[in-house]
Amino acid sequence: MMKRKRRPTPPGRILKTYFLEPRELTVTQLAASAGMSRKHASKIINGSASISPGTAVRFAAVLGTTPEFWLNLQNAVDLYDARLDIADWRPGRVHPAAIASK
Repeated sequence: MMKRKRRPTPPGRILKTYFLEPRELTVTQLAASAGMSRKHASKIINGSASISPGTAVRFAAVLGTTPEFWLNLQNAVDLYDARLDIADWRPGRVHPAAIASK
């Protein structure tokens, strides 16, 4: 498997660059249309909050995409970060007592 050299683009940056800016939408307008607080929408755009399934459904409805589009973007970032977190971790042996107790 080929390893990524860089972190995937966060969904908030995609949202801002490809959806808000070309349509001249503000964070306030997006939040109102998606039925969420401006603060939460801003956190997503700035990368300090993740896109949940519920948010993905809302963005899809407002922006004409699919929920899977948003969840796949978020999943790519989350998996990349998780792989970095465990980069030095090595699987250990399962203790025989753990197997015997089943």
